[in-house]
Amino acid sequence: MRHSAKMLWLIAALLVIPVTGLMAQETIQFGETMQNFLSDTGIVKLFAADNWKNLVMIGIACLLSYLAIVKQYEPLLLLPIAFGMLLTNFPGAGLFHSEFWNNEFLNPESPYYHSYRHILAEGGLLDILYIGVKAGVYPCLIFIGVGAMTDFGPLIANPKSLLLGAAAQFGIFATFIVAHAMGFNSQEAASIGIIGGADGPTSIFLTTKLAPHLLGPVAVAAYSYMALVPVIQPPIMRALTSKSERSIGMKQLRNVSKTEKIVFPIIVTIVIALLLPSAAALIGCLMLGNLMRECGVVERLSKTVQNELNNIVVIFLGTTVGATATAAAFLNWQTLGILVVGIVAFGVGTGSGVLLAKFMNLFLKEKINPLIGSAGVSAVPMAARVSQAEGQKADPHNFLLMHAMGPNVAGVIGSAVAAGILLSMLG
Repeated sequence: MRHSAKMLWLIAALLVIPVTGLMAQETIQFGETMQNFLSDTGIVKLFAADNWKNLVMIGIACLLSYLAIVKQYEPLLLLPIAFGMLLTNFPGAGLFHSEFWNNEFLNPESPYYHSYRHILAEGGLLDILYIGVKAGVYPCLIFIGVGAMTDFGPLIANPKSLLLGAAAQFGIFATFIVAHAMGFNSQEAASIGIIGGADGPTSIFLTTKLAPHLLGPVAVAAYSYMALVPVIQPPIMRALTSKSERSIGMKQLRNVSKTEKIVFPIIVTIVIALLLPSAAALIGCLMLGNLMRECGVVERLSKTVQNELNNIVVIFLGTTVGATATAAAFLNWQTLGILVVGIVAFGVGTGSGVLLAKFMNLFLKEKINPLIGSAGVSAVPMAARVSQAEGQKADPHNFLLMHAMGPNVAGVIGSAVAAGILLSMLG
């Protein structure tokens, strides 16, 4: 019996020792697995090295979301931009790789060249969607929708409005000079200057062609200032005009025939495309949308580009543009300079339109209210509404909205032409 008991204890010991060793080995492997899992979490990476900047960017994204949702500052685009900024700043998520879009990676002669095929194979979701931005597809598609939602009747009825829309673009070229003097190169200065046109799609289109590394700050500045039109413009308008000038009444515009509205987009496209081929994409898409609106035979297409197509493209455009606002690209002194110079561009554009209207009044029998000159920036229709509001403060019986819509829609054309000029000179 004693021998049998000893044998049983020996057998048990021989069985327990390997099992214990196996359990210890599995415990070690489990610990290593958990350690690897924890080290791969975004929480750990967020507090490693310089990744604290990503935390700051997440805070900025939340702030922009607040402005879009609560304050309703350009929510249709600011909200997707804010969420794209949020997604791109999660460490380790790999949704967007800014290094894929550097000029060295897109130059076929560079040893670092990556083709679009490589991006499709190894890029994240936002990298793939960003191809539409880089190729200039999204801004042009949005311009089709803008054209379909725009009535060029006030501009056709009062062709002088075109001059006011052109004058407001002076802010673009004045800011180009200022930005260049601040140390930005020509391509960067042009991308910053276009903010003065208050035209988000045009700003994105030009910046992706000339200075893609500035797309995040330029887009955020452009859409933020567009949303702040009712705050930025009135002090400038009041400073440059007297109460008597702001009280000037204007006669009702003449009725524009359907034929005029149909012929207008065709003529504008032909003239601008022949004079400035680099602006043909934006102007052509804008006028195509407007022709769909006015011709009356493609109502289904007109409604589609105004609603479904435009909404889908806005989601893709906003999210991918926001994705370019990485911590490295956004948190620097250069971005602060862009924000400061951008608001100067906007102010100069507003003031230029007002001052040209005052100058025109020196030669016109029927005076124009200089307030409508501020609507020459292409923030449609907000800038026109600001002109109306300021006019009614001076005279409650003053109705300037339709008169201001002329320079306002002219500003859309003017900003696209200005982008074409800069692109042909610097692209």
